[in-house]
Order: sequence, then C-alpha cells, then structure tokens
Amino acid sequence: MLNKVADFIGKHQLLSHDGLHLVALSGGADSVALLLILRRLGYRIEAAHCNFHLRGEESDRDEDFVKSLCKKLEIPLHVIHFDTEEYASIHQVSIEMAARDLRYGYFRQLCQDLGAASVCVAHHRDDAVETLLMNLLRGSGIHGLTGIRPKNGLIVRPLLCVSREEIEDYLHSIGQDYVTDSTNLVDDVVRNKIRLRVLPLLSEINPKAAENIFKTSRYLFEAERIINQSIDNQKVRLIQGNPDSFLQTVSIPQLLRLPSPEIFLYEWLAPYGFNTTQTEQISSQLTGESGREFLTSTHTLVIDRETLILMPLQPPMKTIKIPEEGRYRYNEEFFFDIRLTNDISISKSDDCVTLDAATVRFPLTVRPVQTGDRFCPFGMEGHRLVSDFLTDCKRSLIDKRRQLLVTDRDGQIIWVVGLRSDNRFRVTEKTLEIMRLTISKGVNS
Repeated sequence: MLNKVADFIGKHQLLSHDGLHLVALSGGADSVALLLILRRLGYRIEAAHCNFHLRGEESDRDEDFVKSLCKKLEIPLHVIHFDTEEYASIHQVSIEMAARDLRYGYFRQLCQDLGAASVCVAHHRDDAVETLLMNLLRGSGIHGLTGIRPKNGLIVRPLLCVSREEIEDYLHSIGQDYVTDSTNLVDDVVRNKIRLRVLPLLSEINPKAAENIFKTSRYLFEAERIINQSIDNQKVRLIQGNPDSFLQTVSIPQLLRLPSPEIFLYEWLAPYGFNTTQTEQISSQLTGESGREFLTSTHTLVIDRETLILMPLQPPMKTIKIPEEGRYRYNEEFFFDIRLTNDISISKSDDCVTLDAATVRFPLTVRPVQTGDRFCPFGMEGHRLVSDFLTDCKRSLIDKRRQLLVTDRDGQIIWVVGLRSDNRFRVTEKTLEIMRLTISKGVNS
C-alpha cells in the first residue's frame, strides 16, 4: 500500500518532502488512511477538520475522534465550525454545494496562513469511477469522463491509485479504527445509488469493472490533452479578435473544414455560457439562414452570412435630444459635437458630417435605427430603407442593431452616423452657414 501510493505521488509530482501539506481529515476510513500513509512516508503534515453541524451528535462524534487521533499521533490539528444550513439559505445553494464552498474556502485560507504547499484530500479510485458514471448519466462530454484529477490547484489526491476496499483492508491490517458517516449508507442521492447499487452490480458482471472504468478515464485524460492542444491551435487560427475583446468572429467555411466543427464550437463557446444543446443547434444552422441568434445571460452569437459573431450583451441603445449647438454625451464612450460655422469646408472624415445649417432645424435626436427608417443617401435623389443601405455596406446584424441615426425636429434622418449623410441637407453653392456634426471618443470637456 505504501509503495503504491508513493509511486503515484512521484509519478504525478503531487508532494514534496521539504514542504508542509494539509490533510483534510473527516475521520472516515479514506481520510484516516491518507493521514497515516503520508505520515509513514515521511511527509510534513498537519490536519484540518470541518464540522458542518449537519448530522447532530454524529458530527460532534467525528470531531472528537479526529482530535483524539491527532493527539495520539502528535499531528497538529485545525478545527473549524460552520453553520452550513444558514450559508446555503443566504447564498441560495444546496447543502452539498454550501459544504463544498465552505470547506475549500477554509482550506485555501489555512494554506495561506500556514504557508502550506497543498491540501491533500482522500478521494480514491472508486470516487473517480462514481464521478465518471454520474457525468456519463448527465450526458457529459470528454471533460466529464476523465474522472477526478490527481491535482487541481492546491488540491492533491494521493489515494486515486487505490480502491475503497484496499483502504479498508489497509486500516484493518494495522488495527486502525475510523468513523462512518451514516448518510453514505442510504441510497437517497445519485452518488450513493451508484456506490451501493450500480458498482456492486457491475462487479458481479466483471470483478474488475471499477478498475477497468478507472483505466478508461485515464486513457480519456490523455486523449483530452491531445484534443485540448488541437483545439487551442484551431482557436488561434480561426478566431479573429482577442478572447477578452469586445467582439470575436469565426469564418464558417473555415470552421466547416475542421474534423469536428461541433467540438470546436463547444470549446469556444462554453466559457461564455453556451450549453451543449445550443452548440448542437448552432452547428446544425451553419449553412442555414443568415441572422439566427443564440443568447446566454452574458453573450450573444449571431450567424451573419458566412461568419459567426460573438459579443457580450450590450445595454440597450438609448435616445438623446440635442436642443442646440454644443457638446453632448451619448454614453460613457461617445460624444456628439454640433458646431455652426461660416467656414464652408466639407469634411471627408467618417466621424464628421457637414450640412447646410439653414436646412436643419433643432432639436436634433440621436437614436438607434428603427424598422421602416428611410433616408436619401448623399448623392442620390430617391429614398432608401436604412436597413437595405446597411446591408449594401455589408454591416452585420449586430452592427445594424447598434447603428445610430441623427434626425431633425421633423424626424427626418440627416445622418446615418459614421456612414452617410442625407442628400436633402447637403452643402450647396447657396450655403451660407455650415452645421458640423462630429461623433468622438473621449472625456467630456
């Protein structure tokens, strides 16, 4: 047993003999075995126990047991008490999630206070198999089928190489007792049902069922590493725009040339809240009608012709009134400047438009595009739908929604901001005064 665990620790570089390591000690067989094995292997350890006060006298019994054990072994022990039910109620989470949050938050703080290198938890091979089966029942992808990792940040799991039966046999061989959590003996939750019903049945079919499932999870873990490297390379090649930027795009023709577009979509979009059902729907619509949109609580993805566009959800576009000449804030980023001048010079900048001041009547309105908006593009005599004009300018659906217009007192569009002024307000040979409209970024000054 000692050699098996020592080899596993060495293979995955989990612990060092010159550092301090905390052992999460519940008093159950797994954590007691972990404490004793690491002590026998010569690691410098201290124990940490959480009393969640969820099982009445049994919770206090567990605390008394670990105190007695650590005193006997002369191992420093840190104990903390939690009102888990109150935490769960305040944070609107399950009791199980509340206990997990409290436990690992305490461990992280304790590591920081003591200068400990890691927290050793007693997950073993059967725990990893149970987790894999639970994820399989949920319809998990490959990430959920790799089981429990030997190391995850500060958390290390030196006993993943051994089974629950081996742990209990080891404790019996050295005459060490432990406590039993009675809730683990009732098949009222999924994990307990798998532990008490499914795994024994699988063992009847094949005595090495749990061992073989664990081996499969290790194979999938190695396969996952290859897949992750491939996906990372594909992201660099396909995604235009930084992952932290305002907007990202992916070419659909390039995406369809990948071995598995759907896997790429899931890996790209999952961090932004898109689930497997959504990525399946997106994948099925890649060659379909342009304009389809998919939403999460934080992001939107639009299929725009041959491009996927991903961007954070933006606050609604607003409308502001401009009563007279001056500088006006539209939002935290943009300002509008309206100046009247006798300098009859035409701006050629996209951010500035020059109009015949005599034809424009205040107040002006800055607002987003609305369905049915029409104007006379500069250089033309007839009217056009703004939506058709934006399509001709190859603006994406997202750009169209965020396109601003400036209208006059009568609601006539005088400027499709950044793109084109209205021909009816153009500067002519008879113009005596110019209205210069500018959109700019910067602080209001």
